[in-house]
This record gives sequence, C-alpha cells and structure tokens, in this order.
Amino acid sequence: LALTFWLQSDVSSGNCRPLQGHQGQVVIRLPAQVHLTGVTVQHIYKEVSPSGTVISAPRDVAVLGVDADREEETLLGTFMYNVAKEAIQTFPLKVRSTHRGKMPGSK
Repeated sequence: LALTFWLQSDVSSGNCRPLQGHQGQVVIRLPAQVHLTGVTVQHIYKEVSPSGTVISAPRDVAVLGVDADREEETLLGTFMYNVAKEAIQTFPLKVRSTHRGKMPGSK
C-alpha cells in the first residue's frame, strides 16, 4: 500500500510546489499510525527544464517522524537526491513505524 502526499496530477515543467530559499520543510500530519518503508522524490529532468538547469532540485533530505504522545522526533532516514540519476528516486527508511502526530512546534 502506497500513501501519496503532496501529490500533483500534472508534474510537467512549471507545475511544481516550489520552496523559498535554499532550505525547505514539508510537514505531513498523519491521522493514524503507519508503517513507513520509504520516501519518493521527483524532480524535472535538466533536459526538459525551461531554464536548462535543475538548481532547484532537493539534495540533502532528512525524514523525521513525530510521536504525538511523547512529542519527540525520530530520524527515519537521510538521503541525497542525485540530479544525474532518474527523475523519480525512492529511498528506504530505517525506522518502519511512526505514530500519528502533531506537527513539530504545535501544542
């Protein structure tokens, strides 16, 4: 079973969810406990980019889970998205279970 978040039906050039600056954060609050096995990142190929570059592609990514009961974060995995490889890259996560949670910083 794959859960798809931040999904867009049109992932063509110009139809993205841009993040401001050189760092960004995406928070996904889950309604129930899930068993995570991996995360997939997709970015446009350099060859079809209107600017001819992919400087906006994510590079170093960290995935954290937040336990709502204890309000503590657990590092689920870190990885590097490589623009020289496939546009869609899937990375395995180390910890396979996380509970539904509050967003970091919320009470």
